[in-house]
Amino acid sequence: MENNNQNNMPRHIAIIMDGNGRWAKKRGLPRNAGHAAGSKNFKEIAKYCNKIGIEHLTVYAFSTENWRRPKSEVDGIMNILRDYLKDSKNYIKENIKLDFIGDRSVLPEDIKELMITAENDSANATGLVCHLAINYGGRDEIVNAVRALIEKGTPKTEITEQLISDFLYTANIPDPDLIIRPSGEYRLSNFLIWQSAYSEFWFSDILWPDFKPKDLDKAIEDFKARNRRFGGV
Repeated sequence: MENNNQNNMPRHIAIIMDGNGRWAKKRGLPRNAGHAAGSKNFKEIAKYCNKIGIEHLTVYAFSTENWRRPKSEVDGIMNILRDYLKDSKNYIKENIKLDFIGDRSVLPEDIKELMITAENDSANATGLVCHLAINYGGRDEIVNAVRALIEKGTPKTEITEQLISDFLYTANIPDPDLIIRPSGEYRLSNFLIWQSAYSEFWFSDILWPDFKPKDLDKAIEDFKARNRRFGGV
């Protein structure tokens, strides 16, 4: 199936928000200052995505592997997340719906409660749906889906790609059309590995806190020029 994307906006953009620590180091600041700057930038990019009509934005906020970082850095990230969640009512005013994907079970109780509140308060928003991947890992997600299917007693003859998709954190979310990774790295880092089978990728040397709407526009224009065949000719 040929899909010439010259005139089409991506429906779903996913971003690996990378380079916060390096951004801070270049300025002689602690790493958590970079995470704070990255969080501020995420807010601006989310508002811009809503403005230009993107339907879904998924951002890699905290991975299952990030727990390996120094405790002071992890604590700092969790505090930034708390501040963001407490400020989420401002996103509701922007008509942005909030959603969280990942394993919440090991997160602090107050953060879990704030996440539920943010989701409930923004449930009726009709603009951008913003998915924050927190304690998320693509392999972990697939393992959890397989375990759930086994626990349900699903016969192996009934297991299909669609059924597995229905048991992922991203059930009912369209697969990302465009995945963006700034900071000069060229890998997925365990992000949306099932969902990205036919995603387009856009890489940049820009560190995430310096990634601006003009850079997003450039990525989108590049996406529009690509010919997505989804395995066809």
